[in-house]
Amino acid sequence: MTKIGLLADTHGFLDDAVFRYFDQCDEVWHAGDFGSLAMVDTLAEFKPFRGVWGNIDGKDIRLACPEHQRFLCENVDVWMTHIGGYPGRYAPTVKPEIFVNPPKLFICGHSHILKVHFDPKLQLLHLNPGAAGKQGWHKVRTLMRFTIQEDRIEDLEVIELGVR
Repeated sequence: MTKIGLLADTHGFLDDAVFRYFDQCDEVWHAGDFGSLAMVDTLAEFKPFRGVWGNIDGKDIRLACPEHQRFLCENVDVWMTHIGGYPGRYAPTVKPEIFVNPPKLFICGHSHILKVHFDPKLQLLHLNPGAAGKQGWHKVRTLMRFTIQEDRIEDLEVIELGVR
């Protein structure tokens, strides 16, 4: 069993509550728009870490994190990218691959809109944790926690950090 803490769109702001909410997590995943390399370093020092760069991230972050990460967590095929779209409107950069070889779990950020959506056509779960930072048009800062056990995604929690 692997417990995951998921966030995105921090834009250079990391609420101290993240460390409390993710304290019991085994890994932390960030779906892009870190805002600073220090954010990458802080999260990587806290827990085993995976992240992808976002559209606001500079060369330093793009050297530290890939644009896409595709990996196995337990027996779940995971694809994480920043700009991925969502079921019915996948981004052009992922569309060809996602229809040929869909993952079981597709994670993206970018929209600042928290989404949990099952795509019945591709048989995948789409997650967007919303935005944990203060920049953007979202009203509430959000995170997610969930567990991957063997080939199952379970115990999904949405965490509200407060108003932007």
